[in-house]
Amino acid sequence: LDTDISREVFFITAQQLEDMYPDLTSKEREDAIVRQHKTVFIMQIGKTLKSGQKHDGRAPDYDDWELNGDILMYNEVLDSALEISSMGIRVDSESLARQLKLSGCEDRKELMFHKMLLNNELPLSIGGGIGQSRLCMLLLKKAHIGEVQVSIWDRDTIEACKEAKVILL
Repeated sequence: LDTDISREVFFITAQQLEDMYPDLTSKEREDAIVRQHKTVFIMQIGKTLKSGQKHDGRAPDYDDWELNGDILMYNEVLDSALEISSMGIRVDSESLARQLKLSGCEDRKELMFHKMLLNNELPLSIGGGIGQSRLCMLLLKKAHIGEVQVSIWDRDTIEACKEAKVILL
């Protein structure tokens, strides 16, 4: 395969990215940074930025917003960022309490999982994975995920793909 994947990863926080491109949306910022650096890891996704906006919505009871991030790669077919992985250190009792409060979701403290985590009854953990279909899109230079994985598509998607000469599996 002839691929142009950069092995050099550019690391940046969501806030630094917003500071670089304050007039762009978060998606436009992602596209701009991957056009420049090809492989990018955006850190600290989920918390509110200086603008009052979030780079991307993240559940308050999943990853610690200070210790998470996404790997994005440049998709030359679409001239845009393609998220290949999302990962992070999962919330502990302190980050869960903080993020539930910031999100206005403190009622979740009464749920069994949340109670156990807040009482330090569960082990600390990390998580993440590689989006295999997205990676296949990148390697095979495909424009639509339906070119690399089978699914059921609505009529509008099927028609749009036909018009664009995209063959869905």
